[in-house]
Amino acid sequence: MWELVKAGGLLMLPLVICSIAMCAIIIERAIRLRMQNIAPAGLTQKISKQLRGGSLSTKEVLQLKQHSILGDMLATGIESQPHGFNFTENQMQTRANELVHILERNLNFLGTIGAIAPLLGLLGTVIGIIESFMAVNAGGVTDPAMLAAGISQALITTAAGMVVAIPALIAYRYFQRKIIDISMQLETQGNQLINILFYSDVKPSHLSVNDNLQHPDQGLHYEAS
Repeated sequence: MWELVKAGGLLMLPLVICSIAMCAIIIERAIRLRMQNIAPAGLTQKISKQLRGGSLSTKEVLQLKQHSILGDMLATGIESQPHGFNFTENQMQTRANELVHILERNLNFLGTIGAIAPLLGLLGTVIGIIESFMAVNAGGVTDPAMLAAGISQALITTAAGMVVAIPALIAYRYFQRKIIDISMQLETQGNQLINILFYSDVKPSHLSVNDNLQHPDQGLHYEAS
């Protein structure tokens, strides 16, 4: 393997770096985007029972916010309930958009790797072929077999670029689809909470304005764990 890397020339170095970055992003996103970390099963139902039994305390709401992505959005809705339906709906939608944006972290970089890796490989091949023919013109290569060997080495970068690009693009599309599914799940669970807060016997949260202002940016830099 190392012999192939050396034979491919200098442009193999950025391709190796791209492959390492690709593997790191895929592993990190696969862990972060596990559904259990995003929307634990039964969380909305559990919160619904608690709300029907009485308002949640400030501590319970903060714990919910730190629990998961879904918990963060639900806590935003509970905090916003005293301000009315439209305000609550807008706040939950805004928070959901912020959280989805966090989930998309590094995905654009992964897509960029998938796009530029074949181009880097092709560039390496073109440079290698140019060098081979320049050697022929200079009289340095007289054996066709040696020319063929030089061209075959130049093609190594094209193959390496494809090896990096194909899994990167597959992972990019997979994670994009997963985030769309997560967004739909957040929307469904958010609608369930709104129905509970405004179309059932649940009383408005007793959280005061001061309670909400104690943590004005709580979770704004939240990262799924």
